[in-house]
Amino acid sequence: MIMNKNYVLTEKSKERLINIAALTTIASPTGYTQTIIAVIQQQLEKLGVPVNYTPKGGLLITLEGKDDNRQRFVTAHVDTLGAIVRAIKPDGRIKIDLIGGFAYNSIEGAYCQVHSAVSDNVFSGTILMHQTSVHVYKDAHTAERNQANMEIRLDELVESEADVRALGIEVGDFVSFDPKVEITDTGYIKSRHLDDKVSVALLLEIIEAVSKNELLLSHTTHFYISTNEEIGYGGNSNIASSVVEYLAVDMGALGDDQQSDEYTVSICVKDGSGPYHLGLRNQLVKLCQTSNIPYKLDIYPYYGSDASAAMKAGADVRHGLLGAGIDASHAFERTHAQSVDATYDLLAAYLQSEMI
Repeated sequence: MIMNKNYVLTEKSKERLINIAALTTIASPTGYTQTIIAVIQQQLEKLGVPVNYTPKGGLLITLEGKDDNRQRFVTAHVDTLGAIVRAIKPDGRIKIDLIGGFAYNSIEGAYCQVHSAVSDNVFSGTILMHQTSVHVYKDAHTAERNQANMEIRLDELVESEADVRALGIEVGDFVSFDPKVEITDTGYIKSRHLDDKVSVALLLEIIEAVSKNELLLSHTTHFYISTNEEIGYGGNSNIASSVVEYLAVDMGALGDDQQSDEYTVSICVKDGSGPYHLGLRNQLVKLCQTSNIPYKLDIYPYYGSDASAAMKAGADVRHGLLGAGIDASHAFERTHAQSVDATYDLLAAYLQSEMI
């Protein structure tokens, strides 16, 4: 699908992008999600929505529907890619270890924050190759981007390991990446961590609509904001025995041989874990067709979701996956308001529909 060149960003669509942008600015690498979870919990409590804080650190919200016997479970993950302090070098630079599946070259030159567990302070820095200066290093162009060569340059007066430790920075401190979020007049949002904060923002919008009786659920639905998806074991617990369907709302992957784009909702047929449930997939397609929601069916070859994690954990449910089409996943990502809107529309249609 080619973007409508006459597209005009509506106030509602702009509001959605602003809500997504706000979430991307809150640091939440896997393992360091307590701040964003607290923010979301406060938002929901202001709406009068009952929230359960799970032992893993996620949020479980259960809202009653017309059918309480056959229930649904819908997830989006708030955790993002990030890093952790691996070692402090003798010259005061910091060696990192990655959190999540991404390439070192995707964070070269990125601004970052080091979150000190000792002092609770946050220190800014830049992730660089050790051999960055072309005026000094002959292999600046060719050196491999890997753990040995990548490091954090702190914006502090440090020249030694002792100087860094004096700040309260230690091995194990979390590192978050500056999202560099921007919303364009043409309806794009570009930022790190659109995976999966687009989906979290949409779930929060759905929950608010249900709480205000603007959207009626056909089935009692459990909404789970998970915090461990990027490392493979997100929303696979707290699934009630009455749950029949499990829907993960996550990103659609774009690239060679992919059908997904930035202007439709992507419905996953199969990912690295195997096929998704055919009946649920067909229902999502039918909802798109009957409601004129632009969609694409796709396969994500190197991908896993909260739903696939639940299946591996033994959940006996029909599982599905849909989401906005996001370009350059696990790097500087981008999507368009049309894809965000289509994802919301399909999610709303699904939750109001009867189970197959």
